[in-house]
Amino acid sequence: MPLRITLRQLEYFVAVGEAGSIVTASEKVNVSSPSISSAISQLEAEFGLQLFVRKHAQGLALTQAGRQLMAQARQVLGQAEQLARLADEISGNVQGPLGVGCLLTFAQIMVPQLRRSFEQLHPKVRVSQYELDQTEIYARLRNGEIDLALTYDLEIPPDLTFIPLAELSPYVMVGETHPLAHLPSASVEELKDHPMVLLDLPLSSDYFLSFFSRRGLKPLIAERTKDISVVRGLVANGYGYSIANIRPVNDRAPDGRPLRFIPLVGEVRPMIMGLVLVEGAESVLAVRAFVDHCRAAITRTSIPGMDLSIAGPRRDF
Repeated sequence: MPLRITLRQLEYFVAVGEAGSIVTASEKVNVSSPSISSAISQLEAEFGLQLFVRKHAQGLALTQAGRQLMAQARQVLGQAEQLARLADEISGNVQGPLGVGCLLTFAQIMVPQLRRSFEQLHPKVRVSQYELDQTEIYARLRNGEIDLALTYDLEIPPDLTFIPLAELSPYVMVGETHPLAHLPSASVEELKDHPMVLLDLPLSSDYFLSFFSRRGLKPLIAERTKDISVVRGLVANGYGYSIANIRPVNDRAPDGRPLRFIPLVGEVRPMIMGLVLVEGAESVLAVRAFVDHCRAAITRTSIPGMDLSIAGPRRDF
């Protein structure tokens, strides 16, 4: 007699196996815990195997049989997704899931607007967004957890493809009472003796610090944080200056205090914002549609959520 199982049951099974908890899995797939429990029971009855054992205070653990079946279930779900995407290609319909990663530094500024406009054009696409640092982006692309990501051209690995979208020159960000706030521009020589608030993210921090090392200088780092909103708050409250390539439309810190953005001049390499994806990803219709949408929305003169009014000349891509 053939097995009577569904892809949905396999999806719930994999979610529980990865989470180690029915409650956590239910939050991940947005389905009630009883529904997931029922699906697992049905699978166990159909296979005639116990898939999980309960560990006190540690949730659920896969049995040996469960581990073997989960590996196969992942393959089945992956093949089902490939079939769905092939059908989309044949029919020309832009639909299905799309995992979009974004660098933490500008995720809150531009991704919601970019995502909303894309979903309005393609309402059958289910976009999931992930705020990540650069190393996390590369890992998730390789693992197939995301389809593509918005980021900078920071040490792009040779096995990934980078599509440039916009050139972003660096700014010095200061509070309104900072000693340099009156300057029309600033150099690293003028910054070196002032306290610095460093955005301390993988690869990003190396980029900012390279401005000083190239001149044989060392900045006076007073504060470090991985959160760009915290950077703005510290700068606005007088804890130092910072360097950034993103200038939001609203020149204020999260607490409402004003900020000033001054062009950084000298030997300072601009960042290139773009999309990074695995080779061949654009063969998927939804991915190709998102790439085209980004190319249309992000231009030399306009980027969603950003103020480009005092930026220097930028290249077209």
